[in-house]
Amino acid sequence: MQSRQVALVTASAGAGIGSAVARRLAADGFDVVVSDIHERRLKEMAEKLSAEFEREFSSYLLDVTDESNVESVISQIAESKGRLDVLVNNAGWSKIEPVAEMSTETWRRCLDVDLNGTFYTMRYALPIMQANRSGAIVNISSIAAYETSTEHGAAYSAAKAGVLALTRVAAAENGRFGIRVNAVAPGLIYNDFLRKIYPDEFFDGYAENRSLVGRVGRPEDVAGLVSYLVGPDAGYVTGEVYGISGGVHPHG
Repeated sequence: MQSRQVALVTASAGAGIGSAVARRLAADGFDVVVSDIHERRLKEMAEKLSAEFEREFSSYLLDVTDESNVESVISQIAESKGRLDVLVNNAGWSKIEPVAEMSTETWRRCLDVDLNGTFYTMRYALPIMQANRSGAIVNISSIAAYETSTEHGAAYSAAKAGVLALTRVAAAENGRFGIRVNAVAPGLIYNDFLRKIYPDEFFDGYAENRSLVGRVGRPEDVAGLVSYLVGPDAGYVTGEVYGISGGVHPHG
């Protein structure tokens, strides 16, 4: 078994939270395994990390909605690395449609990626962590899980609320194995992809009128919180939800 701790980050080859988390955990000394559904971006991300940190980083093509794919990838990681210490569930998808007009495809796709995908990775990572009697999982939820708002869409809000419940129960089940399970609930963490989901007026005046710190969030903000939650300083933290929204929607 290698000495460097191993961290799997899903959807970590884009320009948002996942890649920032992967880079931060690599800087923290983890052997980060990057995974994504986009093959070209995945290869590029692994190469960037290898060049930046001067060591090799593994990458796996992963569709979190495909249970057999998830099982296979996590089994390969365990076999090749001999361990899996950290799992960060970052994969997400959203399409905003009112409930009265929502297609069944939108509902199913959102729950498949955001909730079922989180379950699948936990389902196959947890036995490995249980055998090693240690581990840390961070699930990326959203303030959409507890806001009363039409901004995020019912499917996304429902899926992210489900992630919170899944997090709490998994924490209760696995504390005796030395495994901690927490969630992060970001507000607006900007990347260009969000322009495809939200109309321009959603962003207008956000920093000035809604954020208490006068700016929108950055992926690195979330990465710093994840770094804390998987590290030794958070050894007494489990079953928690940490909001990170610039004060837009504090979670108490």
